[in-house]
This record gives sequence, structure tokens and C-alpha cells, in this order.
Amino acid sequence: MPGRPFLQIPGPTNTPLRVLAAIAQPTIDHRGPTFQKLARSVLERIRGVFGTTQPVIIYPASGTGAWEAALVNTLSPGDRILMAETGHFATLWSRMARRLGLDVDLLPGDWRSGVDAARIEAQLRADGERRIRAVAVVHNETSTGVTSDIAAVRRAIDRAGHPALLLVDTISSLGSIDYRHDEWGVDVTVGGSQKGLMLPPGLSFNAVSPTARAASATAGMPRAFWDWEEMLASNDKGFFPYTPSTNLLQGLAVALDMLEEEGMDAVFRRHLRAADAVRRCVRHWGFDIQAADLREASAALTAVRLPAGYSADALRATILDQSSVSLGNGLGQLTDRVFRIGHLGDFNDPTLLGILAAIEMGLGACGIPHRSGGVESALAALLGADTPTAAAAE
Repeated sequence: MPGRPFLQIPGPTNTPLRVLAAIAQPTIDHRGPTFQKLARSVLERIRGVFGTTQPVIIYPASGTGAWEAALVNTLSPGDRILMAETGHFATLWSRMARRLGLDVDLLPGDWRSGVDAARIEAQLRADGERRIRAVAVVHNETSTGVTSDIAAVRRAIDRAGHPALLLVDTISSLGSIDYRHDEWGVDVTVGGSQKGLMLPPGLSFNAVSPTARAASATAGMPRAFWDWEEMLASNDKGFFPYTPSTNLLQGLAVALDMLEEEGMDAVFRRHLRAADAVRRCVRHWGFDIQAADLREASAALTAVRLPAGYSADALRATILDQSSVSLGNGLGQLTDRVFRIGHLGDFNDPTLLGILAAIEMGLGACGIPHRSGGVESALAALLGADTPTAAAAE
């Protein structure tokens, strides 16, 4: 197939040429002054993306590593943790917690809704012995395209008067959807490099509150590679306790340049605007999205539900074959039932319209009943509307 392939899964996302060029620079001495200057810069500047003035720890790992770091630095074997089943990745995080020896209380969900803060509050109020040590939730569930209200979860914890820590996964929202670690009272925020930060996989993050650091002093979970204090002691000097991903950090510096040049508020508006256009297109086709409440629909991706009897995987394969466009597959209980359109990271209007056109062509090739002209609906949304707010994007 001539022409460039389009990667429109909800991560990893397209890596901009500027970032690729930075990664391709010669590897530098991770104990030398050039690296020290680079490390101090990215460690300081990454805080703004999280909305924090507190330290952000960077690991040479995937987001799964940052999950483990959040758990082992704050908890002890046998501790109880309250989690919410919002989708595939929330379920995977709860599975990890169990494998680490934690007592997991997983609130069941329908995979179409965000975290129910009222249920969190009720569970905490019922915990008279204060056995629950942490509440762990996913901000933007990548498998469903549903975003949860983290500020509401913090208010629920506070109303219950409960000392539980708040741990939040932002792997598919960081750098794409408004997030405020400090303002929302989050104790540990988990992130990854391969989505809104526009890097290849390989870096993961923990933003850490003073309360979380205090908890780590008495946490009894074994940790070595993931230990916060050893990392922070080295970071204070501009270095890492073991070999970091030097070239990815060079790329991160340029990715931060790009986010700062655009401005984070503008980045969030761009994602909201794209999400609005995609949802209008999908509705025109006659399909539902996985998010049951449009107020919770993600600005970073859209999971599209096909009519019963039609294969989402067959559609994806057709689109890849005829247009070189990669779309996200359904995960877990959504396997072959939905396809996912990523609209996060490095993209613009022509990219978005091209992807939607390829999908519409695929729908026709697969004989899936739909109303043609969805791309025109998306174009009208992009041309005719002011940049939407979170509410207007519904």
C-alpha cells in the first residue's frame, strides 16, 4: 500500500518527527554534566503536565511498572484496597494488586460508566475499622472511552472522613485531558509516555504527594527497582540510581517543548474538539459509543459499538488492508464488539478527517448498515462550532 500508514489506536500514538529526531541523537553519558542538565529540566517541567509542584518520578518502564510502583511504595501485604471496575485496565490493575498480596475490594461496573463516587463514599463510611488503605481508580479507561471524575472521588473520600490514599491511573489521559494532581488531592498519579506525551513506550511516571511519601516510610511491600526514596535522592542531584532511558528522556524534553508551545489549555481544547467531531460522525452513521453518559465520554478516544452480528475485528482488518489505518481492538468482554478510534497526542483536523473517511469506506466494504455522510458531519462540526468546552462537547 503506497503512502504512509496511520496509527490511530489509543496508544501508542504517533511520535512527532521533532521527538524522533531528539531520540535519534547520540546517546550521552548518564553520569555526565550534559545529562544532569537534561534530567533536571525534564524532572522540573514534567510537573506542570501533572498539575503538581511535588516530585514526579520517571521509570524506564511501561505504565504497568508505574502501577506496581504506586502499590509497593504505599502499601503492605494484606492491606485492603478499594478499586472500581470501569473497564479492562481497571481490572488488570486490580489483578496486579491481588498478585502482590493485597486484599482487593473491586466495585463491579458495567464497562460503560465512570467511577461512582457515591459508592466509594458508602464503602468508606462502612469501613469503621479503617482497614481500607487506598482507593485506586482509572481516570480515562482506554478500553471503553469513559472518563471518571477524580475530583468527585476525592470529595467522597473527604466526606467519609477516611484516611485512604487516592491512587489514579492517567496513562491515556495525561497530556490529553485536563488533570490536576494537587488541586484534586491525588496521592499517587500513574502515567506513561506513549499516549498524550507523544513518545514511544518506555517511560512511566509516579507523581507523589507528601502524604504518599509519608506512607512509603512505613509501607511493608518489598521494593528495590521501584523504590521512591532511592530515586528521589538521585534525582535531587540530577541523576538516577540506575541506568535511565537516556534517549527517551531526550525525546521527552522536546515533547514538553511542544506541549508548552501549544499551551496545555489549547491541547485540551484540541482534544475536546476532535472528540466532538468523532462522536457526531459516529452518531450520523447510526452507531452508539461505549460511554453510556456523554458527560463521561473521553476526549482522547472513542469506542464505537457495532450492531449485533457484525465483527469489529473484521472491520478493523478491512480498514487496515485497504487504507493502512490501524484502529484499536475491543479488549476483554468487548472483544470483537467495539473498535476504538484514538484521537490523542500528535494529530490535526486533516488527520482526523482522513481516519473517519477510511472507516466509512471500510463500513461500506464490509456491508455494515450505516448512514453515509458521517465525515461531512465531522467536517461541519470542525468548521461550524467554537472550540467546545467539556459540556459543549456532548
